Amino acid sequence: MDYFKNLKDYREYFYHNKLDKLFDIDDLDKRTYNKKIKKNDYDSIDPKNQTPYPIEIDDLIRLHYLIRTRKVITVLEFGVGKSTVIFDNALEQNKIEYQDKVKKDLRVLNAFECHSLDNNKDWIENTKKEFPKLKNVTFNYSECEMNLFMSKICCSYKKLPSILPDFIYIDAPDQHSIKGSVNGISTKNSDLPVMSSDVLLIENFLMPGTLVVVDGRGANSQFLKNNLQRNWIYNYNEEYDQHFFELCEKPIGIFNYRKIDFCLGKKWISNLI
Repeated sequence: MDYFKNLKDYREYFYHNKLDKLFDIDDLDKRTYNKKIKKNDYDSIDPKNQTPYPIEIDDLIRLHYLIRTRKVITVLEFGVGKSTVIFDNALEQNKIEYQDKVKKDLRVLNAFECHSLDNNKDWIENTKKEFPKLKNVTFNYSECEMNLFMSKICCSYKKLPSILPDFIYIDAPDQHSIKGSVNGISTKNSDLPVMSSDVLLIENFLMPGTLVVVDGRGANSQFLKNNLQRNWIYNYNEEYDQHFFELCEKPIGIFNYRKIDFCLGKKWISNLI
């Protein structure tokens, strides 16, 4: 499934939506708008590395595009950062265009809200200080610990926001911040990848039409793919190094039907038949 087939010009989208105003960016070479940044192989597993990754314009554009084109109403984000700013901006645009329709016809308690969760208080505070004018973001702190899911060793946050998202973005936790161990197993060993189970824990609550995007984290994505129990359509885009899980089931009740009809269209529903 190609979620970005109509995203033809990254540069045009970036400036048309004034995303340059969100960050301290004057101009970038055109190729950086749709190409991955080469990172040091050891940056992501170095426990002493406290330097944020450079802004990946291509990832941010695609996230903004998804929130806007899918008319996303509620976002659950694992890991705060530049993506938080993008979600805030895209949700604000959705709110301006669709809040009357959503209030009138849809039953959504946390409309046009991004709930961002992190187990690093410093990252949360730094994001708040760097971007103090966010309008639609609620920051949540929770420890993340090693535990079990269906007898499999993994990790999960101790406290999740009590919301029903239609878009979930997973870019956390980092492996060295996870507390505890199970049978001696801990991701503080840099060779062991993160295996978060949070989406599995709330899977039964999620409504058809929900989209989960995992940034990298191939092993964790395989773990989710092997343990999700409902009818998820999975797609991996090697170019972007992103994993997509879309809950493709018939609408559950009238309110879910109305929401899918409004956000994704009747064609999405008809494709299920």
